[in-house]
Amino acid sequence: MIELPEIAEVRTVAKTLNKNIVGRKIISIETPYDKIIKSNKKEFINTLINKTLKSVSSYGKWLLFDFGEYTMLSHLRMEGKYFIKPSNEKYDKHEHIIFHLDNSTDLRYHDVRKFGVMILCKTNDIFNLDEISKLGFEPDDEKLTKEYLYNKINKSNKHIKELLLDQSIINGLGNIYVDEVLFASLINPERLGKTISLDECQSIIENSKKIIKKATECGGCTIRSYTSSLGVIGHYQDYLKVHTKANDKCPKCNNKIIKIRVGGRGTYLCTNCQK
Repeated sequence: MIELPEIAEVRTVAKTLNKNIVGRKIISIETPYDKIIKSNKKEFINTLINKTLKSVSSYGKWLLFDFGEYTMLSHLRMEGKYFIKPSNEKYDKHEHIIFHLDNSTDLRYHDVRKFGVMILCKTNDIFNLDEISKLGFEPDDEKLTKEYLYNKINKSNKHIKELLLDQSIINGLGNIYVDEVLFASLINPERLGKTISLDECQSIIENSKKIIKKATECGGCTIRSYTSSLGVIGHYQDYLKVHTKANDKCPKCNNKIIKIRVGGRGTYLCTNCQK
């Protein structure tokens, strides 16, 4: 099973890094695999050297490293991770971008698959970036209303699961949490968007908020391809109701949970509860 880190996991990474490296200055940068940097490489390095990190936050699945006038945006994609290590520690072969800090430690970006992305832009321009401007509201954004969601999906012939995975509709949900939200909302993931009622949209939003809140408090899910920085072990996988639970009993009705594919994604549900 390969799952991308979702909003709860990215928030956990931001929280962990925020505690440990804010206030540190970048002394130098090494780029063993610089294709992860999507901005001009020379400008990226020259701009960040001697800059002090003011905060690390997140927006959906993106990490935002705030250096004041400039912000570095980082998307972990499938298997990206950040680690803080002593500068004299030998590099791992999968550590592709190394930020040398002013306290003899490094912030190292580790990515087995090399799918991650880093972008540098002026802080005031973040929401003008194509990668950010096209995103929908986060699950706990007050602007995510049942009317907003209904208007986004009520003419669609796509499955509701595919629609909830669309980052331009809701920003930050991925395969794990969409399965959990649809189970909590008693909605079959193969239902078409145009069949979802306004009340069901409200249920999706309410359950998204609850599940993401709890998952974030738990540090997200620790799964095969994802662990947080500094060995923080998320434990929301202990609270999953259907995702990865094929052939287990449904916690609501004792019917067998099944696994199907929806839009090419492994999908878990109880066909008795989810209509």
